[in-house]
Amino acid sequence: MFKKLILISALILTSCVSVAVDSNLAVTAAPDFVTATLPPTKQSFVPATLVPTPEVVITPTIAITSPPNCNDGAVLLRDVTIQDNTQVRANEKFTKTWEFQNTGTCPWTNYTLVFAAGDQMGAPLSAPIAVTVPNEKALVSVDLTAPAANGTYAGYFTLHNSADKIVPIGVEKTFWVKVVVGGSAIVPTTSSGASPTQSGSAPIGGGANCNYSQNAGYVNQIASLINAERANAGLSALNVNAQLAASAQGHAADMACNNMISHTGSDGSSSSSRIHASGYSGSYSEEIIYGGGGPQAAMSWWMSDQIHHDAILNPRTSELGVGYAYFSNGSYGDYIAVDFGSP
Repeated sequence: MFKKLILISALILTSCVSVAVDSNLAVTAAPDFVTATLPPTKQSFVPATLVPTPEVVITPTIAITSPPNCNDGAVLLRDVTIQDNTQVRANEKFTKTWEFQNTGTCPWTNYTLVFAAGDQMGAPLSAPIAVTVPNEKALVSVDLTAPAANGTYAGYFTLHNSADKIVPIGVEKTFWVKVVVGGSAIVPTTSSGASPTQSGSAPIGGGANCNYSQNAGYVNQIASLINAERANAGLSALNVNAQLAASAQGHAADMACNNMISHTGSDGSSSSSRIHASGYSGSYSEEIIYGGGGPQAAMSWWMSDQIHHDAILNPRTSELGVGYAYFSNGSYGDYIAVDFGSP
């Protein structure tokens, strides 16, 4: 029995082998493992777009320092708003603005406007003034409120430096605002300085007239400044001559109304012909002119220019006449002429 089992097993094994090797059968061996083939993945690298950070430019602050032993000086060029005697309503709020020029050698750093006297009209006791370097112009403003009662009101102010000392405005110390509350209207007067003004008229190109303002205080100041320079040079003071003054005033008005700074008049006249036409018959005459800035600015410019310096300090001169005109529509604002002569 045991032998039969062995034989049967052998036959079965032999049969299995013969099937496996039968040439008539196509047998495909099964692979040991199957590798899945996936479509290739396309990997794209997209660089990030960087937005450049704007460069921050820091402008260095330039410190403005006063030179050693510098001097303070200022001129009031004009009333920009609220001319003297402007009529306002009771309790009306308004802003008064003046235009100054720094005629000193100290920059205006930490300078202030200070209420000095008169009717305060709501003005602050002090207010800062913008930094203003020498020869530069500055607008100085103060907010005010008109009084409730009718009448004429005036508030006076001073310009103070960083040491709280008053800065001279020409030969004056104060500047002001003047208004009229209620009552009859008063025609405002244009003042370019700290002295009372009067109006005038002069021909302007083609025969029309323009209204300009005169300033007797400025006329006297210019004459005084010229004589001060002559005294410093050991020269005699000049006397004011009415005919020279008339000639100078006529030319100052002509320059103002024709918006020019020239020794040649709008009618083609020369300084000598104008002086002669005024009735002055001296043996010698000469003229100097200036526009914009007032008396102090004019003197600074004249004395720094050799020709004008020599005219002021000419030992032959014994008389002078000064003309001043302010015209708000002119490029220079104020116009100055000085005629010199000797009998």
